[in-house]
Amino acid sequence: MNTKNIMIVGVGGQGSLLASKALGCLLLSEGLDVKVSEVHGMSQRGGSVVTYVRYGPSVASPVIDVGQADYIVSFELLEAARWLGYLAPDGLIVTNTQRIDPMPVITGAAGYPSELAAKLASSGAKVDAFDALAPAERAGSSKAVNIVLLGRLSKYLEFAETAWYGALDQCVPARFIDMNREAFRLGRA
Repeated sequence: MNTKNIMIVGVGGQGSLLASKALGCLLLSEGLDVKVSEVHGMSQRGGSVVTYVRYGPSVASPVIDVGQADYIVSFELLEAARWLGYLAPDGLIVTNTQRIDPMPVITGAAGYPSELAAKLASSGAKVDAFDALAPAERAGSSKAVNIVLLGRLSKYLEFAETAWYGALDQCVPARFIDMNREAFRLGRA
């Protein structure tokens, strides 16, 4: 197995750090070397958040360079577009189609780009774009979008579904386990 690179990108407060923690727990439970690096930026003010997750038999650095991400998991379309340059030529973007306006759009200083999912696909990238908010709400909370996205990512990775549930059980507080298991199941479906 070669080293694999996953970027988790979103806006502060969306749960990208929990998603990266659960992914890291899964990878460690599979006996892999894992490096995780989090860049918060202005995350508490709705700014961009990116987490690098690298795994394989031996991983030297946690940093993913431009053109090296095998997967980009995006909590919001604009964030997927912002990090597109990091995607490897044969990589995949798994993205929520939810729109979260950044401050320049909120203030009227800029417009939100239209047709972002189509533009991502027309760039040559493989894109799995879907509404992750609806299944999160069906599972019990709009805050479960992060786990819905992990469920969707799990379809593309070689790990058993039971291992993913074990990682969730390790990382999620007990009172939220059932909801998060359902969010994962809906994302995977």
